[in-house]
Amino acid sequence: MSRTGHSWIEPALEALDAALRGATPPIEFLPADDDAPRWVHRPDATDHGRDGEAPAVVVRTSGSTGTAKQTLLSAAALQASADATAAALGGHGHWLLTLQPSYVAGLAVLSRSLVAGTVPVPLLTGTTDPAAFAGAAEQLTAEPRFVSLVPTQLGRLLEAGDPRTLSALRSMDTILLGGGASPAPLLRRADQAGLHVVRTYGMSETCGGCVYDGHPLPGVTVDTDDAGRVRLAGPMVALGYLDDPELTTEHFDVEPLMGHRRYLTDDLGELTPAETPGATPELSISGRADDVINTGGVKVSAERVRAVLLDHPGVRDAFVGAAPDPDWGQRVCAAVVLSAVTRTDDTLGDLREAVRETLGPAAVPKDLHVLAALPLLTSGKPDRRELLQMFSG
Repeated sequence: MSRTGHSWIEPALEALDAALRGATPPIEFLPADDDAPRWVHRPDATDHGRDGEAPAVVVRTSGSTGTAKQTLLSAAALQASADATAAALGGHGHWLLTLQPSYVAGLAVLSRSLVAGTVPVPLLTGTTDPAAFAGAAEQLTAEPRFVSLVPTQLGRLLEAGDPRTLSALRSMDTILLGGGASPAPLLRRADQAGLHVVRTYGMSETCGGCVYDGHPLPGVTVDTDDAGRVRLAGPMVALGYLDDPELTTEHFDVEPLMGHRRYLTDDLGELTPAETPGATPELSISGRADDVINTGGVKVSAERVRAVLLDHPGVRDAFVGAAPDPDWGQRVCAAVVLSAVTRTDDTLGDLREAVRETLGPAAVPKDLHVLAALPLLTSGKPDRRELLQMFSG
């Protein structure tokens, strides 16, 4: 594989390849604030296999509560994920890496590149800087060309309006957009710009995205349990969690028809039957099970409130959550990022009225904060804990 000018990328690929082949203990990529990720071997995870598969990679995540989870991924699961992705996208290709490999989306780019025999072009800092993004994208030489982005990254790149950056985005055969709900206005802007965007849904426990534009990848089955929580089954499902058998039992079981491992998510979803005979149903996510706000006995979906806010042309970004309330139990709170030309007072009134008309009076945010930007994690996702603390302060 040819050199890319980034000294860490090829050693990282070699270390991941060795772990996938079982030549070394499992590997874990560590969070980094710069353009040079680090990794360590995890011999303590070696003996935690399942179903005849050994762990190859440990992905450490923290949920909204801050409770750490160490997800165990096998070589077979990562291979299945890479193959299913290639089948959906029309082949293996050359990737632009804009997400840290300590996150599953970045790890997936490395594992897909190993399968494809290509070296991804890394851009781990300045991912929303127009010139940096364009310069990195222009280093891609093979086809097809792909990039995985989170909505905040794509939104900021489009807002820049830089012709070179737009050309770089259009040069991508597919832009995978995941890591959170994709706002409808952002998707409209991307379509108007001539970009081929595919919405992805998945998590560390499924080796990343395994549902594209609402439809499961080859080999993946989707259903919901009696409470409406989404279940994902397939060969790319993780082995479980390291040193947490109780949480593993709570979230993982075996899908009875195909015998694949199945993961119970914390997301609420609905399956719409396909109109075409033989086609798969379409999955839509309505929010997280812990995002349902109970205010005065009325249950409000934080994600649906957010969708209404984002539909306003003056709103660039939004987050909705709950804060304790002595009278209502919980109150609906929201933080919004407005466009530069938006008049704050008029817009906030319009937003409250739009929520009232769409979802009813109980869903109207009682606290509406205007921020210059949402606080973000290094993954590009909103920092839920910081925002919820702000709502409660």
